[in-house]
Amino acid sequence: MTIWRRATEADAVALRDLERIASQTGLAHVFGELPYPDDDVLARWALLLDDPTVVVEVVDDEQGMVALAAHDGTNLRHLAVRPDHWSAGLGREGFARAEAAGATRLWVLEQNHRARALYESLGWAPTGVSQECPWPPYPTELEYAAP
Repeated sequence: MTIWRRATEADAVALRDLERIASQTGLAHVFGELPYPDDDVLARWALLLDDPTVVVEVVDDEQGMVALAAHDGTNLRHLAVRPDHWSAGLGREGFARAEAAGATRLWVLEQNHRARALYESLGWAPTGVSQECPWPPYPTELEYAAP
């Protein structure tokens, strides 16, 4: 049985590091050799952890943080799994936790084929709305909605 726990301010660096390794592994075709925006992502996690409307849940193992899911009752804000745990069901679990808390919307990179396949397998679909990602090279993000 997977144990999810609520993240604290002390987890900000681990959240950033998990997001970095998942992004660098799964989105190398999007971000290439661009430097990871460590400081900006860490600052964003600090803000999210300080926001009482956002729930950040994580799973740990003996090597550190394995998965994260952040949601705010309406939106799935972030979902990431350490690459050595991909296909173990943690992404689905985190997604289900966000859905159970009321999430009905999310944003995903257009070229994040792995995540899009997961969301679509769970019945979610693009709404037709897109926006520019805030990180260079500013790829397109798509909005997805629950059925």
